[in-house]
Amino acid sequence: MSIDLTSPDLYFNRELSWLKFNSRVLAQAKNKSLPPLERLKFLAIYGTNLDEFYMIRVAGLKALFKARVQETAIDKLTPTEQLSAIHKTIHKEQKAVESTFQTIMDDLKEHQVAIKCFDQLSTKQQSIIEDEFFEQLYPVIMPIAIDATHPFPHLNNLSFALALKFEDKKGNIKHGLIRLPRILPRFLKVDHCYVPIENVVEHFSEELFGGLKKIASTPFRVTRNADLEIEEEEADDFIEIMEEGLRTRNRGMLVRLELMEGVDSDLIKFLTTHLELDPHDIYQYNIPLNLGTLWSIVGEADLSHLTLPTYSPKNLPPFGENKNIFKAIEKQDVLLYHPYESFDPVVRFIKEAAGDSQTLSIRMTLYRVGKNSPIVKALIKAAKAGKQVTVLLELKARFDEENNLHWAKALEEAGAHVIYGIKGLKVHAKVAQVTKRKENKLQAYVHLGTGNYNPITSRIYTDISYFTTKQEFNKDVTKFFHFITGFSNHSKLKTLTLAPEHIKPKLISMINHEATYKEDGHIVLKANSLVDPDIIQALYQASIVGVKIQLIIRGVCTLKPGIKNISENITVHSIIGKYLEHPRMYVFKHDENECYISSADLMPRNLIRRIEILTPIKEPILKQKIKQLLSLQLQDNQLSWRLKSSGEYKQVKQNDDKAVNNHEILEDYMTKMHNQSQKETPDYVTKLAKKVLKD
Repeated sequence: MSIDLTSPDLYFNRELSWLKFNSRVLAQAKNKSLPPLERLKFLAIYGTNLDEFYMIRVAGLKALFKARVQETAIDKLTPTEQLSAIHKTIHKEQKAVESTFQTIMDDLKEHQVAIKCFDQLSTKQQSIIEDEFFEQLYPVIMPIAIDATHPFPHLNNLSFALALKFEDKKGNIKHGLIRLPRILPRFLKVDHCYVPIENVVEHFSEELFGGLKKIASTPFRVTRNADLEIEEEEADDFIEIMEEGLRTRNRGMLVRLELMEGVDSDLIKFLTTHLELDPHDIYQYNIPLNLGTLWSIVGEADLSHLTLPTYSPKNLPPFGENKNIFKAIEKQDVLLYHPYESFDPVVRFIKEAAGDSQTLSIRMTLYRVGKNSPIVKALIKAAKAGKQVTVLLELKARFDEENNLHWAKALEEAGAHVIYGIKGLKVHAKVAQVTKRKENKLQAYVHLGTGNYNPITSRIYTDISYFTTKQEFNKDVTKFFHFITGFSNHSKLKTLTLAPEHIKPKLISMINHEATYKEDGHIVLKANSLVDPDIIQALYQASIVGVKIQLIIRGVCTLKPGIKNISENITVHSIIGKYLEHPRMYVFKHDENECYISSADLMPRNLIRRIEILTPIKEPILKQKIKQLLSLQLQDNQLSWRLKSSGEYKQVKQNDDKAVNNHEILEDYMTKMHNQSQKETPDYVTKLAKKVLKD
C-alpha cells in the first residue's frame, strides 16, 4: 500500500514549532544549575526572539488573514487557526515567564543585585536617582497631551512609552503620554540596584505635566509589522528604495500591545481606542516590559561572576598569532570550528590581504557584519590603496538594512565596486577570495563559511570556516563572482553547488542515493531549521527503506519523527546552550565527498529564494573532524532535547556519571590543544586531528 507523504498529518506547523524552540530557550532561563545572570540572559533572548516573531511571522499571518488566504502550508492550518494557537500558547506561557523572572530576581538578591522601584530605594539612593532624572532625562523627554487639539501621536515599531491619566484642578480627567526613546538607558543604576526608567519617569510625571494630579499610569509598548516590502522591479535606485522601505517599517500595521497588569480600566480604554488591536494581541504583565533590554544588566562587567565563565577563542596552528595566513593555507586546507577556534584568522585573511602590495583583488559577500566591522574597514583600506575590491553587500538582510546601507556607501566612496544584491533574491552565501601575484603567477585563496563575517557574533555563534587554495574551488568562486556582478545567469559550478537552482536537487539526490543502501545507509544533517517539504519527503522515503537518519535541528522542525513505518528511523535533536548553534553540516555515508558545509538551511527561503553555497569537504582529516563534532553533539546529554512524534521536546536524560556537554568539552579540548601547541611543531593539529574529542 502506497503512503501519501504529503498528508498534513505528517507535518508540524512551522509557527508552532518555532514557539516550541523559544520554550526551550525559556527552559534555560529556568535551569537553576546555571548562574543567575546566565539565566537572565536567556530570558532576554526569549523576549527578543518573541519580538521578531511578532514583527515578522504573526504580522505575516495577519496579512494573510486580511487577504482571506485560507491555506498557507503543507500542514493545512489556516491563518486563523495558527493565530489562535499562537495566542493561546503565548498567553499560557506568560505565567511561566513571570515566575521565571521572579525566581531569578530572588537569586540575584543573594548577590546584592536587584531591580527596584523608586519608592523601594533608600533616601540616599532616591536622591541620587532624582539628580540623574533632572540632569539626564528631564531635558530629553517630552510630555504629550492628548485631547481634541492634540491628536494621539504615531508610535514607531517597538516604541516604549508611559500612558498617564490626570485630574486638573477643576476635576476634569485628562490623558497624556511620555515617550521613552531608545537612546535613554533602560535602567538607572544606583549601587547594584537597577531602577526601570519608566518607574522613575512615572514618579516625576507631575513635574512634566505641571499643575495636574496623576491618578493612574502604565508603561506600554507597541509592535508593528516590520517586514519590508520592496518592489524591486520598479526600483531605479536600489539604495533609495531601501531607505524608503526602512521609513515605512515604522508605519506598519500594529500587531501587539504590551502593558502592565492591574491597569486602570479607563487608561486601557484610552490606549485601545487609539491603537486598534485584536484583544488576543494585548498582553498585560506583572514584570518589567521589554525583556530584551535585560541584556544591559547581563553585560555589566562587574557582574561577570554571575554568568558562565567567558571562554577565550584559541588561535591554533597552522594559524598561530604571528603566522602568515596565506603561507599556512598554501601548505594545507584548514577547517575551523568557531568560537572554540578563533575567528581572528578570518579577519586577518582580509586585513593582511589589504596591506599586502602583492594583493591584486579581494572579493567577498557580506550579509551581517556589525556596526564597527574590522573586515569592512580593511576592505575600505584596500580600495583606497588601489586594489580591486568587489563586495556584494546584501541590503535586504533583515534588521541589518540600515547598518549595511552605511557600509555600502562607505565602501563606494573608497572606490570599491559594491553590488547591493540580486533582484528577487537574497545573497546569503558566505565566501571571500583573495588573489595575489606570486613569482609572476596568480595565486588565489578562498574562504567559505557557514556564518556571517562578524567578529562579535562569532564569539557566541558556533560556525565553520574553511580555507583552501585548491584550484577547483577557486575556479568556481571566480565564476560565482562573475555571475553576481554580471547579469545573474545562475551558472552551474563544478565543485561548489549553488541555490536557488542546484542545492535542493543535489540534497534530494544524495538522500535518494543513500536510500539505495537501505539499512546500511546513514545520514546526519545539522541545520538551524528543517521546513522544506520536498527534503522532508525524501527523508521519509529513505527512512521507510531503513536508512538511519540523525537530525540536529536547533529551531523549527516540521518533520515528524518516530511515525511507525514512515519515520521510525529518524531522530531529531535540538541543542540549546551557552552558544547559538549555527553551522550547517551535512553528512552522507555513501556519497563520494561524504561531508558538506553550507550557508543554507533546509527551508524554502534558503533553497529557492536565496543565493547560497554548498561546499564539499574533500580532505579526509577535515571530514573526520566534522564527523567527530557531529558525533559529540549526538552524544550530548546536558544541552540536548529530543523531538517526539507528538510535537513535544523532551530533554535528553542527564547522567551525572557520564555527563556530555559538548560546549564544555570543546572549550576544554581546544584549551588543551592550545597549551600543547606551545611545545609542538606547527603541524600538530594535523597530527592530533584524528584524536579530536577522544582524549
